[in-house]
Amino acid sequence: MGRLTGGDPSLLRRINSAVVLHALRGGESRTLTDLSRLTGLSRPTVEGVTEGLIATGLVMEAAPEEGGVRRQGRPARRFRFRAEAGHLLGVEIGPHRVAALLSGLDGRIIGAGQRAVAETASEDERLERVRTVVADVLRRTGVARGSLRAVGVGTPGIVEADGTVRLGTALPGWTGLALGERLRRSFRCPVLVENDANAAAVAEHWKGAAIDSDDIVFVLAGLSPGAGSLIGGRLHRGFGGAAGEIGALHLLGRGDAPEALLSTTDEPLHPLDEQAVAEVFARARKGDERAQAAVDRFTERLVHDVAALVLALDPELVVVGGWAAGLDGILPPLREQLARFCLRPPRVALSLLGEAAVATGALRLALDHVEEQLFAVEGTVTARR
Repeated sequence: MGRLTGGDPSLLRRINSAVVLHALRGGESRTLTDLSRLTGLSRPTVEGVTEGLIATGLVMEAAPEEGGVRRQGRPARRFRFRAEAGHLLGVEIGPHRVAALLSGLDGRIIGAGQRAVAETASEDERLERVRTVVADVLRRTGVARGSLRAVGVGTPGIVEADGTVRLGTALPGWTGLALGERLRRSFRCPVLVENDANAAAVAEHWKGAAIDSDDIVFVLAGLSPGAGSLIGGRLHRGFGGAAGEIGALHLLGRGDAPEALLSTTDEPLHPLDEQAVAEVFARARKGDERAQAAVDRFTERLVHDVAALVLALDPELVVVGGWAAGLDGILPPLREQLARFCLRPPRVALSLLGEAAVATGALRLALDHVEEQLFAVEGTVTARR
């Protein structure tokens, strides 16, 4: 597949190629006249660039449109972007499941799969489950592994630029794991690893509740909550990738850890025991006083954690995801308390992508990488420093 690189003969030709390619990416086939009008380039220039893009495999001549007004002579040639010229993969690696989304070069999803995994699984077991899910998705869609142009991965932990998990307490064996390097052995393309809350924030901005907002905070609620943020439409990781680790705020003397707050006994819940959490919330909805008190304590802590980010970043929108996205009544107390604590309360919404948010954001990460490499696109939300 073609690539616009510094080795091409002319910088101007590379720029023209990127402009024409963008004009074709909308999905509709275009004539040379259409492309000249859309790009502002002369018809001879467009024709030369288009022939070059055909040679790279990124563009092909399309069949004439049917149903239009017939004119004498040969119909105008039409061209389209070949989204099938390569494929992208978005992968979520979580405590209880791994999931994968497959798309063409236009980001449109053509395949998906997931598998459960035990919270106690070793890193080798978890990575083998990832390989199984990916192989299954590729098999069912008929996509060759060699067609993959980039793989994005979302996972808990503080992730360095090379894909190493510097700190990852949610998964056994994750701290210090060279996750990017391990996964690159399975793919002959770039593998980009990102924190799961960061990936989810990108996903909501791309296809979810934050489409119309460039300054957002996404809260991945849980017993160890995390958050991802976009500032001016760009992902904010912080200097070392640790921005948004609100689950550590209780270490500042804020009292008990969340797993203790949500417990209805003298024993804290296990940080990864989602079933126990669900049971506490279910009992609270049925009127159990101890469970309701536990939920109230947890909600108050979550509000305080979110308020700390809101006060620092002043986002337009806060999106709540994770398992808390399915909880009845989570938004009213969050809105009420943010209005109480924050100088300018943001809008608050639940995630529209649900459990697909992390994998969707990982797919966007892969798409951004391909756009940077193939289309010379600037200003992607996930570009690393």
